Amino acid sequence: MTTAMPTVEALESPRETLAESQNTCAVDIASFLKAAGDPLRLRVLRLLKQDAMDVSELCELLEVRQPALSHHLKVLTSSGLLRGDRDGNHIYYRRAEPARSEAKDALYTAVLMAADSLDLDSSESQRLETLQTKRQQNSLSFFRQNLPRFREQQDLIAAPGRYAEVVSEFIRTIPADQRSCALEIGPGDGWLLPTLSAAFTSVCALDNSELMLDTARLTASEAHLNNVTFVHGDTANPVLAEPQFDLVVVNMVLHHTPDPQTVLLQAAQGLIRDGFLLVTELCDHNQGWARDNCGDLWLGFKPELVAAWASKAGLAERTSSYQGQRNGFTLQVRLFQKT
Repeated sequence: MTTAMPTVEALESPRETLAESQNTCAVDIASFLKAAGDPLRLRVLRLLKQDAMDVSELCELLEVRQPALSHHLKVLTSSGLLRGDRDGNHIYYRRAEPARSEAKDALYTAVLMAADSLDLDSSESQRLETLQTKRQQNSLSFFRQNLPRFREQQDLIAAPGRYAEVVSEFIRTIPADQRSCALEIGPGDGWLLPTLSAAFTSVCALDNSELMLDTARLTASEAHLNNVTFVHGDTANPVLAEPQFDLVVVNMVLHHTPDPQTVLLQAAQGLIRDGFLLVTELCDHNQGWARDNCGDLWLGFKPELVAAWASKAGLAERTSSYQGQRNGFTLQVRLFQKT
């Protein structure tokens, strides 16, 4: 039997393929470095460290006209440093996931570390604070105007009935000798208070909306809960100034607060040693309508970001669960313990 000799083309093909691949990688890296090699683009990356913003918000913060900024956003998106998620007439920009190649992954990490090391100047910091305050006011206004439709708005994203059992299961894992005092930050309409009331000797409900507290009070009254007290305020309230709670619950609150990391730090401050922090929160998403329709300030959070915040607060993760919800949302239920 005669064996056919390989052609010259066949012998050269693998070399050509390798050369083409290397050239493509070089072009990608060059594009990546070019995108990062601009002060304004680094400032964009810095502003998007924890948030997603549309072009109008970025223009306001950077004091740059939209046509000019749109060009920079296009360059950052094409290079893989940003991704743009369309929601209706808006495109929300956020940092992209690291590239899946060793060379680009190292570059991506180095570029973001460099961007994060930049300090916002005083005017940028003031404009960012103004933006977050505006978002917070919009959120509070939303709840004031839509309290009668609170349940309906919850159902658009994550109705409590879809994850209540997981939350209750996590609470049941807390040792019996650590069930003296519990605090819920932002109890909403109070749906979790009966569970907490049954599991702990005393329960405190803290909310910065007096209207929401009234709704939670009504729930507690109808359920004949005699061990629940209500406090009007945010996490800077003195009730969290000293360690006194075995459990602090932060249920679907972080995406409504202007400074979620500080909320976790202040929540952890109120925990006794070995106390638990239970966080229920949306994973990051691109559905900007939640800001207008549900009073959200943030488009969820990456699980690793929540874990990093918890670690800085002196908390170690004990267990977690991820729950799919309506309209494409994913919920993260996380139990941390103070170390």
